[in-house]
Amino acid sequence: MRTLRVPIPPSRNLLSPYTHQRASLRFLALRQRQWRRTVHTDRKRLNSSLALEHSPGSAEPRSDASLLVDKHTNGNPRVPLAPSSTPLEQYFKLVESGTLKPDDHQTRIVQKLQRLHDELVTYKPPAIPPSASSSSPTLISRLFSRGPTHAISVPPEQVPQGLYLYGDVGTGKTMLMDLFYNTLPSHVKRKRRVHFHAFMIDVHKRLHAAKRMLGARGGDPIGPVARDLASEAYVLCFDEFQVTDIADAMILRQLFEKLLSYGVISVITSNRHPDELYKNGIQRTSFIPCIELLKSRFEVTDLDSGTDYRRMPRTLSHVYYDPLTPENKAEVEKIFSAFTSDPSDPLLYNRKLETWGRTILVPESTSQVAKFRFHDLCGKPLSAADYLEITKTFGTIFVLDVPKMGLGEKDLARRFITFIDACYESKTKLFVTSEVPIYKIFSDDPHGKGEDGISDHMRSVMDDLGLSGDVVGSSSMFTGQEELFAFARCCSRLVEMGSKQWAETSGVR
Repeated sequence: MRTLRVPIPPSRNLLSPYTHQRASLRFLALRQRQWRRTVHTDRKRLNSSLALEHSPGSAEPRSDASLLVDKHTNGNPRVPLAPSSTPLEQYFKLVESGTLKPDDHQTRIVQKLQRLHDELVTYKPPAIPPSASSSSPTLISRLFSRGPTHAISVPPEQVPQGLYLYGDVGTGKTMLMDLFYNTLPSHVKRKRRVHFHAFMIDVHKRLHAAKRMLGARGGDPIGPVARDLASEAYVLCFDEFQVTDIADAMILRQLFEKLLSYGVISVITSNRHPDELYKNGIQRTSFIPCIELLKSRFEVTDLDSGTDYRRMPRTLSHVYYDPLTPENKAEVEKIFSAFTSDPSDPLLYNRKLETWGRTILVPESTSQVAKFRFHDLCGKPLSAADYLEITKTFGTIFVLDVPKMGLGEKDLARRFITFIDACYESKTKLFVTSEVPIYKIFSDDPHGKGEDGISDHMRSVMDDLGLSGDVVGSSSMFTGQEELFAFARCCSRLVEMGSKQWAETSGVR
């Protein structure tokens, strides 16, 4: 479907620029509604439901699915999405209410989401054939039966083209994806919105079960996993798509090919253009076909409009305490006591969380709040799956005694970065005590004056994220491009998570 291009009325000198923008947006919204009524006169108007949708295959229901997860709201708290039938209409409402800033570039991106939304109104996904043993009572035996299956392959021209949205931190990727997901046509029930890291953990679990069932007989475990995923959701929204692991790289090519052949439509956000994915990875040539698949079956769109909404001024909230003085420790203990003072939700010691068949001990916690020493979190061999389980369970986390890390603590640093990424994705409220300012725990110079030690690539990444040497300091701990980006992204997220706005809107489970 062609993108609607509506002329904007000429400006009037008597109107302020902002008043004119609001008038223009109202005009464009009106024209969009008129156009939709003309084109769809024989179709009942579809009101998208913003109630919680949970696909059977998703790892967990999104308790905040009815809220706009918005990095783009100029510091305002998240706002509930009023029922709306299209991404464009909802976007205009948010702009007119002052929740979002008018942005011509972003409006063009929303029009691409509108195109896909309109195609989904009439798209009928193919029926996913069951395996020969579909009557079996167990999911495992149904999925991994060695009996014949009825494979299907939907021609590409019959499947709406997906969207691959990429851009730097602060360009509104997550906000746009949630805007699209929350305004999907109401008849689209088989849908899933998931952080890509969590999606791959789910895929690895399924593949592990498949291989265990196949045993020495061997066979293709990806085919039945793809079929099962497609039967659970034919609209998939992946946030923060990235490929840093050879195991993921080898799985993704075949997995995407099979999902697309089943008529699955995806919207993907990423920090990188497809050509930049897994750039220095082992056996990257085997991943090139997946890159070509993304470029041919998705509309690849750059979100960078030159405006970073995370760089807008924010009032900092006092959630980070340094150095490790008795006064700071006492202050944080007061805050923790206040958070855990509800007699109906008593404090427990050594609570057990189960993940991947292993047990994580939480030293002190209620049902909503947990407290860890740094070495409880990062001094043990915990994985991304463990951190996701912790942040999924607790809305507020206290991390005490974070040390300054150097080359000898590289593993600790990597785990801490992974933990912060999990906190950020889960919208966790975070309190930290640290040896040095939290942004400088990886810095060679705790005073932030060693900028001469910053590589050209690191300087470029810091510029992209709006960070300066005075904030981050220099670090020789990270050398590879992926490491440097993860380090700088962690610092950027810590800055955002220390804001008053984050403190006011985070921690809900």
